[in-house]
Amino acid sequence: MEEPMSCCSTDGTCSTGATATVDPAAVTTVYAVAGMTCGHCEQAVTRAVSALPGVTAVRVDVAAGLVTVSAGTELGEAALAAAVDDAGYALTGRA
Repeated sequence: MEEPMSCCSTDGTCSTGATATVDPAAVTTVYAVAGMTCGHCEQAVTRAVSALPGVTAVRVDVAAGLVTVSAGTELGEAALAAAVDDAGYALTGRA
């Protein structure tokens, strides 16, 4: 049985190659998130935030600690904070 591949390299760098398309009609907000360090973090936050109702796109910039969220309407910050927290990170506010 093969070992699963990790997105993280031994030097701490990652690359998922994921891209996101942002709907120009959507409400887009940038948030600061603490604790992200690699591609696994990017995937976990993307998955958690994407699951919120109304979210149309998520772009995570691990190096800058930013998450750009596009949704059909303004998202409740408490719901977003809970989703990020459940993924193991901390929403520290709007960027």
